[in-house]
Amino acid sequence: MNVIVIVSDTLRRDFLGCYGNNWVHTENIDKFAKFAIIFDNAYAGSFPTVPNRLDLFTGKFTFTYRDWAPLPQNEVVLAEVLNKAGYMTMLIADTPHILKDGYNFQRGFYGWEWIRGQENDRHNTDPIDIKFPCDPKKLRNPYDAVVHYLRNTSWRRYESDYFVAQTMETAIRWLEKNYKQERFFLYVDTFDPHEPWDPPRWYVDMYDPGYEGEEVIYPRYGLADYLTQEELKHMRALYAGEVTLVDRWVGRLLSKIEDLGLFDNTAVIFTTDHGFYHGEHNLTGKSIILEEKNYHGLAPLYEEVAHIPLIVKIPNTKGGWRCSAFVQPPDIMPTILELLKIEDPGTMHGKSFLPIIKGEIKSIRDFAVTSPAIIYGPVAGQRITVTTDEWRLIYAGNPEAVKEPSFTSIVDGIQREQHPLGEVKSELYYIKEDPRESVNLIDERKDIAIEIHRKLFEFLKSIGTQEKYLRFWDKI
Repeated sequence: MNVIVIVSDTLRRDFLGCYGNNWVHTENIDKFAKFAIIFDNAYAGSFPTVPNRLDLFTGKFTFTYRDWAPLPQNEVVLAEVLNKAGYMTMLIADTPHILKDGYNFQRGFYGWEWIRGQENDRHNTDPIDIKFPCDPKKLRNPYDAVVHYLRNTSWRRYESDYFVAQTMETAIRWLEKNYKQERFFLYVDTFDPHEPWDPPRWYVDMYDPGYEGEEVIYPRYGLADYLTQEELKHMRALYAGEVTLVDRWVGRLLSKIEDLGLFDNTAVIFTTDHGFYHGEHNLTGKSIILEEKNYHGLAPLYEEVAHIPLIVKIPNTKGGWRCSAFVQPPDIMPTILELLKIEDPGTMHGKSFLPIIKGEIKSIRDFAVTSPAIIYGPVAGQRITVTTDEWRLIYAGNPEAVKEPSFTSIVDGIQREQHPLGEVKSELYYIKEDPRESVNLIDERKDIAIEIHRKLFEFLKSIGTQEKYLRFWDKI
């Protein structure tokens, strides 16, 4: 059996039709979902981009011992395990952060190809004059990341020139030449619909025709009140257009998989790393960044960021149904290894969800844990999100245990000093009746928060979190 994993960065689940959206066009992913298993309780693990890929490649909850950093040489990674088992392994990606600056996430793959130019990739050095699409004060890192991006994309003329199109076409060409390999693992990673959002104009016009204002394609991370309601609406339209662009080109890859007859002997997994705030909770982005001071703070990981899509199609397995079990990115590697009957290397935290798909068990975990790196303590507002069937605890840790400042490279590889940019407290929501977390019940139901924290702390200990890190998270 072969395996194809497709990751679409920053894809909000509530922008997909198969997860209930009724205004964004995602017909191709929705068609795939009709014949696959839709996981309704998939949640991000380690946050954001680079930590997520480390979870995927190692089967571990790496937020417990790593921050945004290159792939360590001593990690046992999926591609290496598959290589040793005789699989042809290939990585095709336009997501820059896992490949640039020596991050080395191609390690273990027999072959790999990087489509250059996304976000702040220092690819095009030509002195090209660029024009900002809005007041630069509304953009994150305008004179570095946005300038790089606009130079990198200045040559585009056709839809096929866009990054997700290049990435999916590269994957299609690889499949056309390799589909008769005895066994293969293809990992495809597109940064879209991560910002900057600049899809072809016809995709934007689907959602906000006639708009004539400024286009905030790469919004500042922080409070959303620097944008007008019209700008926020258009920002969502830009993102929706990017989602539809992704759907069209992922659809071409899915069609090629079908044309080549690969669905009969190939498992296909489609997912993302996290979502994005478009004004919800009065936030834009997924963190809080003060560019003028080069400060970084962590925003709470609410529903819009923590709850992710996961759609899985496995040969000779009944599809077209929804699974309510909690699953997370570290569970993907053990699932693939069990599916391919490859021995567990003994290094993983995650658990295979294949027995759930087969109907042998109902669940592999009782709750989901989503978090940035916890190794510094809550120095910059780090909060651990714990989601159960009924409750969501956004846990702020023990700030008294923090004795010194720290630095981080999230969310874009640029090192910033970490600071709590605002008051940081734990929050508790009864998501069964309040799924958008509008009523904080931490004071009224402290008993619930204490019990969830107890389970979280036991979980952290069970996967080997070091005592020097646990001390930041032992009180509520």
